Amino acid sequence: MAFLKKINSKAKAQSNTGFGTNASSYGGRYITKNGNANVRKSGITFLESISWYHTMLAIPRWKFFFIIILFYFLVNCGFASLYYFIGVEHLKGIEATSKWDQFGQAFFFSIQTYTTVGYGHISPSGFLTSLVASVEALFGLLSFAIATGLFYGRFSKPKAHILFSDNALITPYKDGTALMMRLTPFKNTHLTDAEVKITVGIQFEENNSVTNKFYFLDLEMSYINSLNLSWTLVHPITESSPFYGFTENDFKITKGEIMVYLKAFDDMFSNTVVKRTSYTLDEVVYGAKFDLMYTRSQDDTKTILHVDKLNSFVKVEL
Repeated sequence: MAFLKKINSKAKAQSNTGFGTNASSYGGRYITKNGNANVRKSGITFLESISWYHTMLAIPRWKFFFIIILFYFLVNCGFASLYYFIGVEHLKGIEATSKWDQFGQAFFFSIQTYTTVGYGHISPSGFLTSLVASVEALFGLLSFAIATGLFYGRFSKPKAHILFSDNALITPYKDGTALMMRLTPFKNTHLTDAEVKITVGIQFEENNSVTNKFYFLDLEMSYINSLNLSWTLVHPITESSPFYGFTENDFKITKGEIMVYLKAFDDMFSNTVVKRTSYTLDEVVYGAKFDLMYTRSQDDTKTILHVDKLNSFVKVEL
């Protein structure tokens, strides 16, 4: 591990990255590929560790709709059970004789009450049944208000619709080499004032203990006025780079992670959006370069951005 001394002497480690130096306390990545912190909290209860509002805004769409539908079904099953145990004779209009048919009609009466539709075919009679129906109607109004807020929050939440390449590359650059990764917008959004910062964390063995050291990677261009096409992030590997002198085998055997932070201004939302990702050192392809992602249209009036070519690269000699 002689190359570690070379890194220490040429590159300046940073201490204000937000990550600790004790490598033995870390498990796996610092940041997942989708940009989330790879952290699980303990010492508090599950309910205390979860922000349900943030969770409902962040979960995949299919999970969101599944939870809404499941909640709707279970709530109405619960109220239908209350009506059934109170006695379906207190629900005027139910003419079913079998227990399943009685419960089914109580279930659909619950839905009508919960949604405040009230077709009028079935109506409550008696104090207890009317009380449950009034409580259910109030609960339904509150539930739909919360669901409406969640729907609005999901659709109105500013998002950075950015895709990052699956791999970072070590590519010929000028008279040397450079670390490159690529990103591109994939929605019909207009992002301006885009800025990127990259930090790499590398594990070292010093004094018979393993420690983390972090370095900010200088970029050829860390800021652009407008992000319309692809953007290839270029870190020239000079003597001040922590990767100076790294061979292909060094990237394979060294445990480290490259963390990418992007922020840009979305003029549609008039707000700043952020996006994060990371690459472990074994996800770095040594001796490759990206293919061009955009071409001229046939009528020479537009530029065509080929998003499907984001991860396209060819091997080259270094």
